[in-house]
Amino acid sequence: MDCYTANWNPLGDSAFYRKYELYSMDWDLKEELKDCLVAAAPYGGPIALLRNCWRKEKAASVRPVLEIYSASGLPLASLLWKSGPVVALGWSAEEELLCVQEDGAVLVYGLHGDFRRHFSMGNEVLQNRVLDARIFHTEFGSGVAILTGAYRFTLSANVGDLKLRRMPEVPGLQSAPSCWTTLCHDRVPHILLAVGPDLYLLDHATCSAVTPAGLAPGVSSFLQMAVSFTYRYLALFTDTGYIWMGTASLKEKLCEFNCNIRAPPKQMVWCSRPRSKERAVVVAWERRLMVVGNAPESIQFVLDEDSYLVPELDGVRIFSRSTHEFLHEVPVASEEIFKIASMAPGALLLEAQKEYEKESQKADEYLREIQELGQLIQAVQQCIEAAGHEHQPDMQKSLLRAASFGKCFLDRFPPDSFVHMCQDLRVLNAIRDYHIGIPLTYTQYKQLTIQVLLDRLVLRRLYPLAIQICEYLRLPEVQGVSRILAHWACYKVQQKDVSDEDVARAINQKLGDTPGVSYSDIAARAYGCGRTELAIKLLEYEPRSGEQVPLLLKMKRSKLALSKAIESGDTDLVFTVLLHLKNELNRGDFFMTLRNQPMALSLYRQFCKHQELDTLKDLYNQDDNHQELGSFHIRASYAAEERIEGRVAALQTAADAFYKAKNEFAAKATEDQMRLLRLQRRLEDELGGRFLDLSLHNTVTTLILGGHNKRAEQLARDFRIPDKRLWWLKLAALADLEDWEELEKFSKSKKSPIGYLPFVEICMKQHNKHEAKKYASRVGPEQKVKALLLVGDVAQAAEVAIEHRNETELSLVLSHCTGATDGAIADKIQRARAQAQKK
Repeated sequence: MDCYTANWNPLGDSAFYRKYELYSMDWDLKEELKDCLVAAAPYGGPIALLRNCWRKEKAASVRPVLEIYSASGLPLASLLWKSGPVVALGWSAEEELLCVQEDGAVLVYGLHGDFRRHFSMGNEVLQNRVLDARIFHTEFGSGVAILTGAYRFTLSANVGDLKLRRMPEVPGLQSAPSCWTTLCHDRVPHILLAVGPDLYLLDHATCSAVTPAGLAPGVSSFLQMAVSFTYRYLALFTDTGYIWMGTASLKEKLCEFNCNIRAPPKQMVWCSRPRSKERAVVVAWERRLMVVGNAPESIQFVLDEDSYLVPELDGVRIFSRSTHEFLHEVPVASEEIFKIASMAPGALLLEAQKEYEKESQKADEYLREIQELGQLIQAVQQCIEAAGHEHQPDMQKSLLRAASFGKCFLDRFPPDSFVHMCQDLRVLNAIRDYHIGIPLTYTQYKQLTIQVLLDRLVLRRLYPLAIQICEYLRLPEVQGVSRILAHWACYKVQQKDVSDEDVARAINQKLGDTPGVSYSDIAARAYGCGRTELAIKLLEYEPRSGEQVPLLLKMKRSKLALSKAIESGDTDLVFTVLLHLKNELNRGDFFMTLRNQPMALSLYRQFCKHQELDTLKDLYNQDDNHQELGSFHIRASYAAEERIEGRVAALQTAADAFYKAKNEFAAKATEDQMRLLRLQRRLEDELGGRFLDLSLHNTVTTLILGGHNKRAEQLARDFRIPDKRLWWLKLAALADLEDWEELEKFSKSKKSPIGYLPFVEICMKQHNKHEAKKYASRVGPEQKVKALLLVGDVAQAAEVAIEHRNETELSLVLSHCTGATDGAIADKIQRARAQAQKK
């Protein structure tokens, strides 16, 4: 174990730091790192290099080349830089490369050098040029902060949702600050800058002078500052050689260290582990690397060549022309197991397992010692945890074997932690491979999550590995394999050297009916690449018409979209296409398209009935549909025309249309309506009152109610109202007037064509039993019983029913017999029934 800890370096009494090699870099760099703008993405991300020819006294005649490498040094992209001078490079959280130019333009490139987009940091930045820039990360996304030639700061907290913020001016600032950085307080980005011995904190509204708590006296300038990965801590390097470390609010001091070097460092970054009590800062000069913390001594390394520091969540990556290393604090579990003379449960269990493999009895002794202390569960957990923090697979296996060995002597140890660690390590070892080049630690992996890791593999076009990981971890298809296949298909459609037919067939064969895959999204990507025919072929595999139609409309394949919408049976979808076609085509072509699609034509007519009546009229005219045209003019005569002359004219047009449609009945009915309107207008002029727009029956009723009986009878003759209907109308009107005398005269004017039972019913409805009895005696024999019952003469009704010997009438009278008063009548009916049965 002492050999294993040979690269451990103590920092004080409570922490060890180790540095191990991630990769031996084989990249063929044409320039030294110090001559390049360098940007390395966190979480084992890619490295971007661009020769900084603009800072030289005489610009080079050859254009620089932007190169992108994986963390293992494998080339991912290389492109000739043809734009303006670049001030800074940086990676966004989505692993997009942000190139900040001197004119304030920010160019965004993908991992493979594909240009994505660009945006500007504003006119003020354009006018004053960019002196310096920082790309920073917050919980809202990736931001850009700019220092202009006017010594003003402009920033955007999220480049995905660009909102520029001009920071307040620093009073008396006449030159560039000696150093500056971005902080994040209360979820709001701030700028911290140093001007001589003073520090200023800029927020969106104010500029405040701040003083670090407990800073040693004699400081005349701050040469470097660094904020921690989580923005919780801040380090300041002073011209006196002191490094102040404290909280980012500067209100609390953690420690201060005198490095006895006054030269400004090239880089200074934090090196701390989550949930660790130790805080350390890594400072790099030309050929020296120093780790300082809350200890009187520091850890120092010699740098053989130009190096670059990349702060990570749990350490620092250090890469140079030849190597890529990782420096971090040794985790507690690893420290307890591997430190010299350790008697921790995990250390004893690891020794027990090694002795067991040697078939030595010492294995039993170590195991008994752990069990006697009751620490076997703790020992297993320590070995599992330590395995996650080891980079070499051999050591991972050794620790996991020890944990598995210890589990055998536990009755109910939950296997989840062991199984999950084995799975996680298998995934980590796969992505750490030189050809993949993503050197994630276990802590970073857990913070990043498996979904983001899969996204990054997809971004690198490592589809087979991503699918293998999904299948190995048994992720749901929609979150795993389906999503990756969809990304693969979107990449496939960009391969323009393959025919549309072959690409569509290959995608369908690979995807099939995989759940969660949208062919319309893939088709949209194909259309975005200028491959319209491929997009149409891919849409044939899309089962959801609601996804097909919008893209077809976007591709200006409206007629095909209409066919697909009609096939779907979704009327809303058909309406969407119709309105799009109406705006796209001229009127004639639009109508011709509708004629070829009966369902679409029918739906459009329904739409026009409520929204566009003039268009509906044109449709009927074009189709020579005189029947519907006549109906249209009838509706229009009442909906649009208020003047009687206009209404009659519209009705005349409708009648002519009905004649052309050979609908004699509709034509005659329309002409009768015209006659009625003219007559109603004349009645209003002569008699006053409201007649217009009444129906024929209501017109007759209104005349009768007004006492104009002759006029009513004349109207009935003119419009051939049957006698029965006229008698009903007059009966109801006179009863409503309660003109019983006129009603009696009317009943005696001639024999009633409707009989006299309606007279009885209408009188009883008006609660006039006296008048009803007059007509009850005149009711015919077949309705006599009903009439007598209506006027309440149950006894007489019984007599008539017995006389008629009608069982139905007898039952009807019997149902009206109630209480003791009608008991005799009921007995009489029952006797009549009995006699009828004997006969």
